[in-house]
Amino acid sequence: MQLRYSRRRPLSQATAAAISMALFLGLATACADNGPSGAPSNPATETFAPSLAVNISDMTRLSEALYIKDLVVGTGATANVGRTLSVTYTGWLVNGTQFDSNVGKTALSFPLGQRAVIDGWDAGLVGMHVGGKRLLVIGSDLAYGANQKGPLIAPNSTLVFNVQLLGVQ
Repeated sequence: MQLRYSRRRPLSQATAAAISMALFLGLATACADNGPSGAPSNPATETFAPSLAVNISDMTRLSEALYIKDLVVGTGATANVGRTLSVTYTGWLVNGTQFDSNVGKTALSFPLGQRAVIDGWDAGLVGMHVGGKRLLVIGSDLAYGANQKGPLIAPNSTLVFNVQLLGVQ
């Protein structure tokens, strides 16, 4: 087999720009895949791992993307917007994979309603009392949206949290 060398005319700037743009858009589209549908998650349509003991129909729906259930009703001070909360928590994906927890570690303190945490926490912890434990099921619109968060939280993920309120200041 004999290889031939052929001289090709250089591409015009317009043609080169068009090819570059097509390659860029193709790469951008491939990198922007937001999961199977690319749509925000809807907790009401999710299938939850049995270990999470989530039954959406038994929970209080605060919005399409936020469901809460008090597991233990506290008797202490009330969590209100502007107050600083101190909590322990564990977070899971709907398949039962734990992605974060501070249980047995230093409590997390943050001002409620100041966007220091995800929107689902800012809305879902209001009205809790110190000593209480609350289950939060948070759709992607009130969590991390279409963004990947760390190695485990895929775009448009519904998150499940068990939160215990330790203090309010």
